[in-house]
Amino acid sequence: MTIGPLAWFRRLRHADAWIYGTMLFSACLSLLASFVLSIDAVRLAANPGVGLSCDINAVISCGTVALSWQAQLFGFPNAFLGMVAEPVVITIAVASLAGVRFPRGFMFAAQVVYTLGVAFAYWLFYEAMFSIGALCPWCLVITVSTTLVFATLTHVNIRDNNLYLPPRMQQAAARFIDADLDVLVVTIWLLVIALSVTTRYGSALFG
Repeated sequence: MTIGPLAWFRRLRHADAWIYGTMLFSACLSLLASFVLSIDAVRLAANPGVGLSCDINAVISCGTVALSWQAQLFGFPNAFLGMVAEPVVITIAVASLAGVRFPRGFMFAAQVVYTLGVAFAYWLFYEAMFSIGALCPWCLVITVSTTLVFATLTHVNIRDNNLYLPPRMQQAAARFIDADLDVLVVTIWLLVIALSVTTRYGSALFG
């Protein structure tokens, strides 16, 4: 019996290989961006006037963002946080692809910590958009990739009932992801980000 494209997509999207594969790819992308930003932070610390490869114009400027106080909120470059956090996610993804299942408490803790990380990433995005007045391409990569990691981690934790939700809330959340509404939400969310950037800066992005 053959299955239609929609049913095939649903089966694929709910498979561990797809979920953890997406988590792994997104976390590696975020780690790469954090690594590049960390190198740039060291270069700027040695020479604040150095030009960075992603200093394209007045709007697309990693240097402008990196030299702001928001980029070192805790007294060191924010990118260092990504260098610490993303390897943990990569470990979870690789181990899960190999069949390992982590304890419920561990996955709940991972959800809480990564939720704080995503909130921090979006605070930085907001500050870059409306306070700093410049965008860092690598920071935007981190914003998108952490969103995807958060979405896949949440999907897994709801599916496996790791979030200690009340029964009715757990059932509602499980129905939500089973209906693939989380995909719709994430897609719309990323489109809103893209629309916000283009609406805010328009042709200045390419000037």
